[in-house]
Amino acid sequence: MADPTYVLSDLRDESQDLDELVSGLADDVWATPTPAQGWTIAHQIAHLAWTDGQSLLAVTDPDAFAREVANAMTSLDTYVDEAAEQGAALPPPELLARWRSSRAQLAAALTAQPPGARFRWYGTAMSTASMATGRLMETWAHGEDIADALAVRRAPTDRLRHVARISVRARDHTYAVRGLEPPAEEFRVELTSPTGELWTYGPEDAPQRVTGSALDFCLLATRRRHRADTALVAEGKDADHWLDIAQAFAGPPGQDREPRG
Repeated sequence: MADPTYVLSDLRDESQDLDELVSGLADDVWATPTPAQGWTIAHQIAHLAWTDGQSLLAVTDPDAFAREVANAMTSLDTYVDEAAEQGAALPPPELLARWRSSRAQLAAALTAQPPGARFRWYGTAMSTASMATGRLMETWAHGEDIADALAVRRAPTDRLRHVARISVRARDHTYAVRGLEPPAEEFRVELTSPTGELWTYGPEDAPQRVTGSALDFCLLATRRRHRADTALVAEGKDADHWLDIAQAFAGPPGQDREPRG
């Protein structure tokens, strides 16, 4: 059973780093477009606040969350965008306060969960650790969109360990969401962390493998970079195809990012 303490601490740090990036922005800068089509900086933070709220509902009121899931099924193509649009319409100070409140409440709720707790999520079930990992992955990924919009570079940290792990574990889902059969064999994945450590996943003797930097892999799997803009190396036909479609998150893959050249 995974201990959620470590990932919950990293989630708080990841959220605080992004908070510091946006908290000093002038109100008009929140309307800056990000690489996600149709989404401004305000949309990105609104999405995080909304998803934290949905996660809190899943943890604290399963019946109410089940009703939310049923509602989502009636408007799958617009459900997420509509929520982001509503949040983005708020004045930036109010939106920022909403995100701070929702993430603090979620952190407290997850910290209070007993060992072995599981929560219904969209199309699956989540443990406390996996829920926190998903929130960290989204916070980091949407933070990258905001950083790109502001033309700033955030220094990567070893918190990417959680994003890399969830991306590797989501391999078969990546195929399933596209109606494809996943490869029968596991891949070997070897990633160099921001501090130079080697993170490894899968059998050491696997004939098919992926190697490269953890940052490149996480950017690719969260679909924040086109594969052509990474230095990832695949050995084997199936591993090579995986890098073309890899995604760390549930749901449809969304629009591909254009190569930066």
